[in-house]
Amino acid sequence: MAITRTFSLADLFELVAGALPGRVAIICGARRSTYGELEERASRLASHLQRHGVGAGDTVGLQLHNGPEYLEGFFAACKLRAIPLNVNYRYVAGELRYLYDNAGLAALLYSQPLAGVVEPLLPEFPGIRVALQAGAPYESALAAASPAYAVPQRSDDDLSLLYTGGTTGMPKGTMWPHRSLFFGALGGGGFYRREGPVRTPEEIVDAARGSHPLRFMPLSPLMHGAALWATLVSVFAGQTVVLRDEVAFDAEKIWDTVVREGVNSISIVGDAMAVPLLDALEAHPGRWDLSRLVHIGSGGGLFSTHVQQKLKGFLPNVTILDSMSSSESGLSGSGSKPQSGAGFIRIPPRADLRVLAHDRSRFVGPGEEGILVRSGHLAIGYWRDPKKSAETFVTIDGLRYVVTGDIVKVEPDGSLTVLGRGSQCINTGGEKVFPEEVEEILRRHEGVADALVVGVPDPRWGNRVAAVVRLRPGRHADAASLQAHCREHIAGYKVPKSIAFVDEMKRSPAGKADYRWARDTVLAGDSA
Repeated sequence: MAITRTFSLADLFELVAGALPGRVAIICGARRSTYGELEERASRLASHLQRHGVGAGDTVGLQLHNGPEYLEGFFAACKLRAIPLNVNYRYVAGELRYLYDNAGLAALLYSQPLAGVVEPLLPEFPGIRVALQAGAPYESALAAASPAYAVPQRSDDDLSLLYTGGTTGMPKGTMWPHRSLFFGALGGGGFYRREGPVRTPEEIVDAARGSHPLRFMPLSPLMHGAALWATLVSVFAGQTVVLRDEVAFDAEKIWDTVVREGVNSISIVGDAMAVPLLDALEAHPGRWDLSRLVHIGSGGGLFSTHVQQKLKGFLPNVTILDSMSSSESGLSGSGSKPQSGAGFIRIPPRADLRVLAHDRSRFVGPGEEGILVRSGHLAIGYWRDPKKSAETFVTIDGLRYVVTGDIVKVEPDGSLTVLGRGSQCINTGGEKVFPEEVEEILRRHEGVADALVVGVPDPRWGNRVAAVVRLRPGRHADAASLQAHCREHIAGYKVPKSIAFVDEMKRSPAGKADYRWARDTVLAGDSA
């Protein structure tokens, strides 16, 4: 019986791989995989999983460092209508116990360096029918498996899960139907296509064949949703994805790879990655021929204007674009820093973006601010958490929206200026302070390498603004000098009342800020 193609990500991948079998799909260190090889290995893995009883609706955890195995595991699960999900490879035993249990794992792929934390946990989870370590065991399993397996009739509504740590509580699994993910987060195959998003699954073939085979390099690990999504965008466009094969972020080695592999586009997470990349360029002017690099995209963290401007000085022909997205809403838009200086990104009007009053009673208009909401192709909720799902995914006048939590102002022309995350907004004496604004000012100081800003309890103001700062090597600054620097640029109530200095800033592997750690660091300094 003929298989009807759908917007299942497995169907879309098979269409692209079938059309471009000889094109290089993945470069990771010395390893190269063509689209044909990636397709065959994913099918062999699907066959192995199926032989062990993994099928539709089962969850498949990807606790992997970067490598071809990540995409092989992702697509193998999709082929079986199983549900792939990311597992943060920095999680310790307690966090992993929660996630394994919450996800109800049926299968787990994990990197060899993680065996010490993974394998002692496996006896506690008899529901995990397949636990496969990347390396020799993985290669043996694929070699013994046939690329032929019982192919199910797939659906637009097949699921993938994206676990996100957020800023509070335990990780949440965001449920994305494949069709919604393809159009809501991956651009529907239209990012590199003049005609825009595809209208049928089969049209992805023309889109991939017609696009220039660019080389894209995500600097975040694939277990971070934005990096995986950006990688899938490139895969469905028939491009070559260049992956870092090291866990540590080494800016000089990254620039070496960009030159060696002829990378055309990279994605970063704001200043956390842009600053060390810039430092390397400043330390070694003229060392790298970056003439083939044409685009830098950023998302998931503050990308300061002064850092962007300095990068442009070294890369005058490179387009630099800031974007915003979330695990629940997909891609909400791209834009640039508002000329007024207020807010950290301004995005053009879009029919699927609206602004809800803080009390959720109405939509606001020009000159007002509220919470950004999005309709259209969205996630459908949180895995096994109906209460949190009902709070985040709401229906207004018969239309379903996701409440992003981003605080935005509606401009006269309908564009939206993003002021900051509502969950991190600091209310100090009745005044609102967005941490991103203060962080950008602190990072302008020549002695500051990184900064996070948080609100901590205060008996007089309710909350006060505080900061955690990491200084550049060999530079000196004290709290008083940084506070004076801030006062030159922002109102007094926004200036950090206390500053804790640290030798290392704690961030996720993707470069995202750990505000819980920053808050604890400030409070620990207060009690010392």
